Amino acid sequence: MGKETFPSFHTYKFAQDKIRQTTIFQMMGLPHPRTHTFYGKQQKKQITDFFKYPFVAKKARGSSRGLHVYLIRNQEDLTRYLSCTGPAYIQKYIPMDRDIRVVIIGKEVALSYWRVLGTDPFRTNVFQGGHISFDPVPQKAQDLALETASRCGWDDVGIDIVEKDKRFYVLEANMKYGLKGFSKAGINYKQLLCDLVNAGKI
Repeated sequence: MGKETFPSFHTYKFAQDKIRQTTIFQMMGLPHPRTHTFYGKQQKKQITDFFKYPFVAKKARGSSRGLHVYLIRNQEDLTRYLSCTGPAYIQKYIPMDRDIRVVIIGKEVALSYWRVLGTDPFRTNVFQGGHISFDPVPQKAQDLALETASRCGWDDVGIDIVEKDKRFYVLEANMKYGLKGFSKAGINYKQLLCDLVNAGKI
């Protein structure tokens, strides 16, 4: 019917699809940890030719809440990961004790915060025991999130960013982002959406 939707159709196309996300990050020249997808048994045998231990392996499609994200330390870990079907989505490991979540709604930063390691020694995701911190988030990280959302055509997304050697990298995009950050910040998420609708921003 030629009507715009919120979230945009383009946003939905990239939901829970890390392969598509990495592809568009690379096409747009956005800073993103070195990542490669391996298909089939023959390609998967070449993983350790491209990546040295430790590295990160993720389920390529259909995962959220920090599930199906693994730190691969040795051949045993890799064999266990490869026992699952589907493409092998492999990413350079960036050691960290925290990362940044920036939520973009419309064309604005609705919320930004740090996710700090908690009970899980590797994953910062709040659903995996990570803690939310409202220490000031660098403006450069927020600007990168806005640039990423704009260039990728996303208008309702949580962008995860990590800092390494004073540079910021986009880890991934979450179209089904959690709302615990809003709750902890004292923000009524539904009211926020209503206010943005009434203001004509979404």
